[in-house]
Amino acid sequence: MENWDETVDVLVVGTGAGAMTAALSTYDQGGKVLLIEKGEQYGGSSAMSGGGLWVPCNHLAQEAGIEDTMEEAWEYMQNCVGTDVPVDRQRAYIDIAPKMVKYLTEHTHVDFIPLPEYPDYYPHIKGNKPGGRALDPKNFDARKLDDEFLKMRKTPDQELIMGRISMTIPEARVCLSHTPGWVLTIMKLFGRYWMDILWRFKSKRDRTLAMGNALVGMLRRSLMDRGIPLWLKTPARKLIVEDGRVVGVEAEKEGKTIRIRATKGVVLAAGGFEANQAMREKYLPKPTRAEWSSANPWNTGDIINMGIEIGADVDIMDDAWWGPAVCIPGEEQARFFVIELSLPGSLLVNKAGKRYVNEAAPYCDKVNAMYAQNCPEAETVPSYLVFDADFRKTYPVGPLLPGAQQPDWSAPKNVMSIIEKADTLDELAQKLGVDAAGLKESVERFNEFARNGKDLDFQRGDTVFDQYYGDLHVKPNPNLAPVDTPPYYGIRTYPGELGTKGGLLADAKARVLKESGEVIPGLYAIGNCSSPVMGRTYPGAGSTLGPAAAFGFIAAHDIMGKEIK
Repeated sequence: MENWDETVDVLVVGTGAGAMTAALSTYDQGGKVLLIEKGEQYGGSSAMSGGGLWVPCNHLAQEAGIEDTMEEAWEYMQNCVGTDVPVDRQRAYIDIAPKMVKYLTEHTHVDFIPLPEYPDYYPHIKGNKPGGRALDPKNFDARKLDDEFLKMRKTPDQELIMGRISMTIPEARVCLSHTPGWVLTIMKLFGRYWMDILWRFKSKRDRTLAMGNALVGMLRRSLMDRGIPLWLKTPARKLIVEDGRVVGVEAEKEGKTIRIRATKGVVLAAGGFEANQAMREKYLPKPTRAEWSSANPWNTGDIINMGIEIGADVDIMDDAWWGPAVCIPGEEQARFFVIELSLPGSLLVNKAGKRYVNEAAPYCDKVNAMYAQNCPEAETVPSYLVFDADFRKTYPVGPLLPGAQQPDWSAPKNVMSIIEKADTLDELAQKLGVDAAGLKESVERFNEFARNGKDLDFQRGDTVFDQYYGDLHVKPNPNLAPVDTPPYYGIRTYPGELGTKGGLLADAKARVLKESGEVIPGLYAIGNCSSPVMGRTYPGAGSTLGPAAAFGFIAAHDIMGKEIK
């Protein structure tokens, strides 16, 4: 037996929502637990996310009168995921996720609201629901975190108003799609922010937390209440194995190598490999660049490689939580397009100037189409978001506020450097490097669809999901408006992601498996460093954090030998 610097029952590597849920559940079952974090801030990609969880049949939706059944949820899950993931792992998620939500809301600071109008991503698949399965974290007061607040990874600028002011998913929808009352909503958000006068002298960060920061803040406060230690700047370097069992981790802390023993189990929850260019080249579709990612820049796949070194298998390493993205010079992460492509008056084209996808489809589908249709004759990487003066004036575009609030002359130079602007489509095509005849033909056809309210090529606006981020003031189709008012604008758009999807192969109890199917005793993996229970699809908003938290909950119970009730 070698000397150990620290001994706990359970060691959790990572500090995102899944990691914190695993730690809380372990502690509440009598276990001694420690979390370690590679970066200088806690929260990982969870803190940078929308913070939602996709959980069918959750009790909050039921209490709000939203109908759902386990049979419908299971039918939808199976129809979405198919055979890419073992049935027992899919079943574990559908069965246990609602119990995880109930545990968090009853025993921690975590509080959610159901989103009755946020539909599942695939309304044409049986078992779908028009709302209620996506849960949004309520606002959380950062004052409750004391000095720990500024140690949390900050909300990305794209989720904030003017890079400063927090907003929830419902508030974002109201403001960005001009739902009735949007002006009053913005005024309230600005007023709340600037009334926190004393704090403004210390930091520009909004202390009314929303989205991912709210969820992580609630979980962090819950860890603090229990006295659960969380060590920052402590990267894991090696899994320690004795007699075939993982018994701990070799890590680095304050410049020294330390050995942490975990007598019951190690839970890996340290994200994917999106910031590791070599791993991207090895596993992901080409072309691929780490600069196109909107995820945590500390996610370099270390944990996945540590698992591979001791014989763990991996799965679905060629996929990611895709979405179109734009890269702004000087910004650490790419900006992920969520709403812009759904709003009426913009279209996405390839180098030949042709549309190739429903721009309002789920973001993962758009990038899958980018890669599937990328060819020398009509490159789709990058693609080009094209819009006109009316769109620019009315709607936000990436880092730009609507032109009515932020004219071109007042926008930052680094932002305007990525935008091409021209008085004619011919001139815009030349600046973008796309085929002018193809672009003009696509815009003319798109405008005809917009006036008639029916997209005959890609059915944009036909589903409740498409319409969720449309502009309800626009008739007859909230996702379609003509692009015919100069000047015209174009932005190069890349296949970005919120994180890679593949990781260490895990079973229905989150235990890591060898290629032979054998369990590696003492080792668990959750979140984006594990194989995704959602397979190659994205059933609804929160399909990343929902499984991370659920399998963290499952792992804690399996480690502690307790039944989930």
